[in-house]
Amino acid sequence: MRYIKKFFKGLAILLILAVIALYITDYQYILKGVRVVYMTGHTTAFIDDHPYFENDVIDNGTAQAWPKHKDYNKASATITLKDTHTELETVAFVIIKNDSVWYENYAEEYGSESQTNSFSMAKSITTALLGKAIMDGYIKSLDQPIGDFFDQYASDNTTVGDLSSMASGLDWVEHYTSPFSNTARAYYDDDLGATILAQKVTEEPGKGFKYLSGNTQLLGMIIEKATGKKLAAYLSESFWKPMGMEQNALWQLDDEDNRLAKTYCCIASNALDFARFGKLFKDHGRWNGQQVLDSTFTQLATRPRFENDPEYGYGFWLSNHLGKKSFVMRGILGQYVITIPEDNIIIVRLGKHRGSFTNKPFTKDFYTYIEETYTMLEGS
Repeated sequence: MRYIKKFFKGLAILLILAVIALYITDYQYILKGVRVVYMTGHTTAFIDDHPYFENDVIDNGTAQAWPKHKDYNKASATITLKDTHTELETVAFVIIKNDSVWYENYAEEYGSESQTNSFSMAKSITTALLGKAIMDGYIKSLDQPIGDFFDQYASDNTTVGDLSSMASGLDWVEHYTSPFSNTARAYYDDDLGATILAQKVTEEPGKGFKYLSGNTQLLGMIIEKATGKKLAAYLSESFWKPMGMEQNALWQLDDEDNRLAKTYCCIASNALDFARFGKLFKDHGRWNGQQVLDSTFTQLATRPRFENDPEYGYGFWLSNHLGKKSFVMRGILGQYVITIPEDNIIIVRLGKHRGSFTNKPFTKDFYTYIEETYTMLEGS
């Protein structure tokens, strides 16, 4: 018994010293990560984590329900699709055809009103806010230098368009497993602004695609500074209300004092409301006859900026799978809004896991969602 007491006493001392070391080295945010992730039975950030953070409400206005297609839910998911949903724990799968809900299915304990984390699908929404800020005259153009907003970048040539298209030249390191990475600090630390403004431009901007979440976070900070409005409020007045979102949404913040929205991620909403951004960009920025977003901007955002990097535009991933050009909102755990304009199809998948990467820009499940959707449509 004496040895057991000594062991636990030694363990307690080690834990106390480890906590002290984290505070001394400014890595105390790791403790929050442990509390939010591991102490809730998870191993990484998860789709239902918004209650563990501060949030701003994105208010909706008068709700406009999606119409139901005449063939609503007459088709069944294919065996391959069902197996993929089971394996990767899909919580929502929706197919919208000709602007009507053709098919929708939700996992047990989830439904059409369930709000889950967008993760990096928020990057597309932040880019939409950039387009709106340009349209409203708060930002001059995609070519406006970021140094106009933050003095430390005054001598650099990076533009707001470079941030949106992942071509900034910033020294952010995109790493999802290390607790000491920029990405972990941005997610769990209480001063996101300080983390972002510590970035430096170390490569020539505007030359090619390099995916960095820090780009979109800095872009969000610029939009907030340019408009003088909290981002949740600007998103509400710009899109959530005009587009008839069916629910309020939540935008995760760094903490209760700074209240800086995590614009590279973390909008909690539902599948049908996320889908509206696919429709907005498909319809060249028009919604119910109103030009909500500039049509030129929507077309630019959904085509490649760089010839050598055809998988990305401005805030949207791009694909040509099955010979069908699509633009895609994408989150790290397999969150997708896949819009295929030529066939007037929008596919939304939300879930807890994604498939594995091969040598293609997307994980295997992404291609499955498109392939099996067309199989379902052909069989209807």
